[in-house]
Amino acid sequence: MQVILLEKVVNLGNLGEIVKVKDGYARNFLIPTGLARRATEANKAEFEARRLELEKAAAAKLAQAQAQGEKLAGTTVKLTQKAGVDGRLFGSVTNADIAEELNKAGYQVVKAQVRMPTGPIKMVGDSAVSVALHTDVVVEVNVTVYGETA
Repeated sequence: MQVILLEKVVNLGNLGEIVKVKDGYARNFLIPTGLARRATEANKAEFEARRLELEKAAAAKLAQAQAQGEKLAGTTVKLTQKAGVDGRLFGSVTNADIAEELNKAGYQVVKAQVRMPTGPIKMVGDSAVSVALHTDVVVEVNVTVYGETA
């Protein structure tokens, strides 16, 4: 199925591009979330009429994400979890835990934006985690996990 992208989509294309994707991906994800529309002649004409408005909205989102990224860059999140004597955690620190702590600190972050390259943190200590605020804005955040004995 061919769709017109209404926003920049990672690994797919930029705003306004007409791309061919699998039918299920278009029907179940791109179209319901408002990221794309079917590439019919009527939708192409409507998109060209709204192109300037959509580009302004995309630029505003990017500027807001960059401003939030500047504030968030270099932030340290401190978490306390139960741990054994050897420093291994009972459980793990996930992206939801980090997003929750960032929200408490006043940053608007959804757990899907927190990217953990090596998976959940299972040891006491410092780790680097990236937060993707926008497709073009990715910020590094330090996570410090303290162990608490039972």
